[in-house]
Amino acid sequence: VQLQASGGGLVQPGGSLRLSCAASGFSLNDYACGWFRQAPGKEREGVSSISSSASGRYYADSVKGRFTISRDNAKNTVYLQMNSLKPEDAAVYYCGCLRTPVQDMGVIPPEEYDFWGQGTLVTVSS
Repeated sequence: VQLQASGGGLVQPGGSLRLSCAASGFSLNDYACGWFRQAPGKEREGVSSISSSASGRYYADSVKGRFTISRDNAKNTVYLQMNSLKPEDAAVYYCGCLRTPVQDMGVIPPEEYDFWGQGTLVTVSS
């Protein structure tokens, strides 16, 4: 059972990146998934989450209108499209998934997640 996060990198302010979170060893069909980020010296912050059917999505206020979470259950992968990136978006981004039938996404504490991927570093700098 593994989640593999990828897609991080160096981007200029205003640029875009797409993060991927690929699951192996289990099916994501019954799992809600989310993205968190942690900048140096700061606590892990919930960025976005998506329900198992993709009918429910949550975004932190800091990323609303700029980030879009999506999933492709056939590919067992969750994505985070990040546009109009700002220096304050720089962080290590982590994906996590939890088995839940809940479709109305809100803030889900990280301790409730069943699986975590390794982080992928996003750097926003000119």
